[in-house]
Amino acid sequence: MFKSECHTTPDTLIGSSVHMEGDFQSEGNVQIEGKVTGSITTTGNLTVGEQAHISASVDATNAFIGGYVKGNVIARERLELAATSKIDGDVMAKIIVMAEGAQLNGRCQMGTPAPTTTKASSKRTGTEAA
Repeated sequence: MFKSECHTTPDTLIGSSVHMEGDFQSEGNVQIEGKVTGSITTTGNLTVGEQAHISASVDATNAFIGGYVKGNVIARERLELAATSKIDGDVMAKIIVMAEGAQLNGRCQMGTPAPTTTKASSKRTGTEAA
């Protein structure tokens, strides 16, 4: 499904019978086969299995999506979408790989994520913070 050199053994596995709600944070590799609602942040790799269902914002170094994600996805390096994947949300990554059949319903931006607020951007909008 994914390039073998990018797919690593997970430090955390959320199994197919698990439904997790809340903000999930990890510094390791995460594999999700179940359901997650909330947010997912990891400095490692995120793998979303074909049967997984995620309603969450996602932020990972590399993300490999095989299932369904409803929410925005940030992959700091590489985002891979398998043929079975469906994303309803915006994506941002340095590198995006989509297999034939992958579905992306949202905006796609390539490059490094922009800072959330900068003085220069506030000056342009006339809303500089005090």
